[in-house]
Amino acid sequence: MFSRFKKPAPTTAGSAAAPATAPNTEARPEVQVKPAVPMPQRVTPAAPAPADRERKRKERLSDIKIELHRRLLDNLNLSALEHASEADLRQEIASISAEALEEMSVVLNKEERSTLFQELYDEVTGLGPLEPLLKDETVNDILVNGPHQVFVERFGKLELTDTTFKDERHLLRIIDKIVSAVGRRVDESNPYVDARLADGSRFNAMVPPIAVDGSLVSIRKFKKDKLSVDDLVRFGAFSEEMAAYLQAAVATRLNIIVSGGTGSGKTTTLNALSSFIDNSERILTIEDTAELQLQQTHVGRMESRPPNVEGKGAVTQRDCLRNALRMRPDRIIVGETRGEEVIDMLQAMNTGHDGSMTTIHANSARDAVSRLENMISMAGIDMPMKAMRGQIASAVNLIVQVSRLQDGSRRMVSITEVTGMEGDVISMQEVFRYKRVGLTPEGKIIGHFTANGVRSFYAERFRQWGYDLPPNIYEPFNP
Repeated sequence: MFSRFKKPAPTTAGSAAAPATAPNTEARPEVQVKPAVPMPQRVTPAAPAPADRERKRKERLSDIKIELHRRLLDNLNLSALEHASEADLRQEIASISAEALEEMSVVLNKEERSTLFQELYDEVTGLGPLEPLLKDETVNDILVNGPHQVFVERFGKLELTDTTFKDERHLLRIIDKIVSAVGRRVDESNPYVDARLADGSRFNAMVPPIAVDGSLVSIRKFKKDKLSVDDLVRFGAFSEEMAAYLQAAVATRLNIIVSGGTGSGKTTTLNALSSFIDNSERILTIEDTAELQLQQTHVGRMESRPPNVEGKGAVTQRDCLRNALRMRPDRIIVGETRGEEVIDMLQAMNTGHDGSMTTIHANSARDAVSRLENMISMAGIDMPMKAMRGQIASAVNLIVQVSRLQDGSRRMVSITEVTGMEGDVISMQEVFRYKRVGLTPEGKIIGHFTANGVRSFYAERFRQWGYDLPPNIYEPFNP
C-alpha cells in the first residue's frame, strides 16, 4: 500500500511504469527570479583619521627609540659620558643611531630623525620624556599618574600634556635613575622616596603596589630666578603698603610664620621676606629639601636626611635645629615646620633668636595657631592648654597668610598680628587683607588689598627702630 509519507522513488528509463499521458513538450518561458538580498558592493576602506595616524606614528617611533636606546647602551662608553662635551655626545648618538636605523631598514624624514635623536639624548643624559618639561620655564609642577598621563601646572592651573612613557618599566627606569643618583632606593619593600634633582627641584615618587595604577611622580621645579618684593608687588601678590609694613616687621626682628596651602607660594614669600634681613646678621636655614635662596653674605644652610636602607643614619629637622642653637645664629629660618621640631622652634623664638621665620600648612591665621597647638600635642609634650597657648603667643608675632585662588593667581590674603592672651585665648588682629569683589566672565577674580583700619600693635617698636610708618597706611582702601 502506498504511503503518503514516503518519498517516491525516482523513475528511470526503461521502467515498466510509463506515464499515462505524454509530457507537454511545449517550451515554457524562462522565469527570472531576483535575489531577496542585494549583492554586496565592494567598499573602499576609509582612510585612517589624523588622530589614529598620529598615534600609530608615535607608537612606531617609540618602538624604534627603545631599540636604539638598547643599542646605545651596548655601544656607548657610559663611564666616559661625564667628561664628554654635549656636541661630542650628540654626534656619537647620531652616528650610532643612523647606523642602527640602516641595519633595521627604517627610513625616517628629517623632522622624525631630529626628534628621535633629541629624545635619545634626553634618555641617555637626562630624564627621558620629562626633560622638555623640566626645561620649560612656564612649568611649575610636573605630576605623573602612571606611564600614560602627565600633568603640569602652568600659571596656577593644571593641564594634561601629550608627554607619555612607553610603559611602566620605562617610567620605573627613569625613577630609578633619579633616586640612585642621590644614593636612595625605591622598590616593593621601600615603595616611596623623596629626593632632590641636580638643579634643586624637589622630587617625590611612589611605586606599585602602593601606587595602584602605575607609579606616581611629583616634581616641584626649583626657580633659579628668585622673585624680589618689587616683582611680587608688580604681579599683584600684595600691595606696596603691605610691602612697607613687612619690611618694618622683618627689619625689627618680629617672629613670622608664613601660612598657606600646598602650592600657595609660601617658600616664594619666605624668600622675599628674607631680602629685608640686614647683611650683617648670621642666618641659619633648616629644610627638608633646600629651596630657600637667601642673598645675604653670612648664611649657613642645613638639610635633613632620611634613614638609609637599613633604617639608620636619619637626621631630622629637629636634630638640625638643636645644633643650630649652638652655632650662634642671629636668625633661624625653618623651611617648613610640620612635626616635633615645633617645640625647638618656639623655644628658639622665645630665647633671644628674634626675627626667626618658618612656614606652616594652614588655611587661615587662626588655623595656623591651632596647627601649632596640635603639633605640640603630637610631640608628646604634656602641657596645659593655657601654658601651650602662652608659649605660642609670646613666640609668634606675625602670621602672613598666602593662598592660591580659584583662577590660579597667588595672593597674600591676610597679615595678622598676635597681640597676646585674653584669658585662655590667643588674641589676634588682622592689619591687612585681600578683599574679593567679583569675578570676570573669563573666571578671573576681581579684588583689591586693603587695611582694616587698625593701627599696628608693633607701631611703637617700628618707630624705635627707625621705621615710622605713616598713619594712613592703616586706613581702609575703597576703590
